[in-house]
Amino acid sequence: MFVVRDVKKSDLDDLYFLSKQALLLNLPSDKNIIEELINKSIKSFNEPDKYDLSKNYYLFGLEDIKRNKVVGISMIHGKHGTPESPHFFLKVGQEVRTSKTLQKNFIHQTLKFDFETDGHTEIGGLVLDESYRGHKLKLGKLLSLSRFMYIAMNMERFTSTIHSELMPPLTKDGSSLLWEAVGRKFFDMEYWEADKLSQTNKEFLLSLFPQGTIYTKLLPNEVVDVIGEVGMATRPVRKMLESIGFKYTEEVDPFDGGPHYRCKKKEIKVIKNSNKSKIDKFGEVSEPNLIAATIAKSNKFISTYGQLTNKDITLPCELKNKINTEASILAYDL
Repeated sequence: MFVVRDVKKSDLDDLYFLSKQALLLNLPSDKNIIEELINKSIKSFNEPDKYDLSKNYYLFGLEDIKRNKVVGISMIHGKHGTPESPHFFLKVGQEVRTSKTLQKNFIHQTLKFDFETDGHTEIGGLVLDESYRGHKLKLGKLLSLSRFMYIAMNMERFTSTIHSELMPPLTKDGSSLLWEAVGRKFFDMEYWEADKLSQTNKEFLLSLFPQGTIYTKLLPNEVVDVIGEVGMATRPVRKMLESIGFKYTEEVDPFDGGPHYRCKKKEIKVIKNSNKSKIDKFGEVSEPNLIAATIAKSNKFISTYGQLTNKDITLPCELKNKINTEASILAYDL
């Protein structure tokens, strides 16, 4: 059986193991940094900052109950984009040029560097252990959608719009075609080196990134083809986001060209269509058809697959001693 819950200090080794399976800057393979993230998450769940949402980081672990092991992780950042740490992006647009003399019209795709200082809640950092991918219970889906259940239970902790940045196709050595064509020429740095630095210091981005219009026709075709696209491993994530209401913003990451997606918080289907209910019984969940989120006995968050039969909700027997049975649950029909 599997549950999604807030991470604990004892999950450090499991999260470190997961960090080695993905190239994610928000989950680096560094135990000290991961420990800091866990501590931030624990504080955010217990005492979230009500005035500066950007200080809140929520980490969700997918636990294999039988193995007592966290086999997946996902995250929510309370707010991405502040005056101190802006959200940078490239706006993808078009420019029409016409010549009466030549009787020719051209539509040029353009990229324009921009930033915002009053950003949005961001979801990201989803990693599922390789050995659990393709599981019949679609564990990646449970891990991802459970975050929205938490948002639905704590709407005041998050901004009115939810933002997501998706990974584009990368080269075999883990670099970015867009970075090699543009970024490297203006920064003289490796892709991951620049991306990592941007997590703590963004001054160099604003100072060195070209501020004018970039015409993509001046770039190699293979670079243009990946702007706004996602890698093979990220396609299921894009499909899931689109299915619950997220749309491409016509903005991409300035480092790698990965697309940005957004949706109004109240319009996300998981949030919009979730209903408060009660647990009718604990038993065998042979055909899971809903996600149920509630309060654990530790007064934290917990969610799992459940079963709706004749308006009665059944949760797995293993949860009976883990949740507050007096608390209402939030249920989302799959």
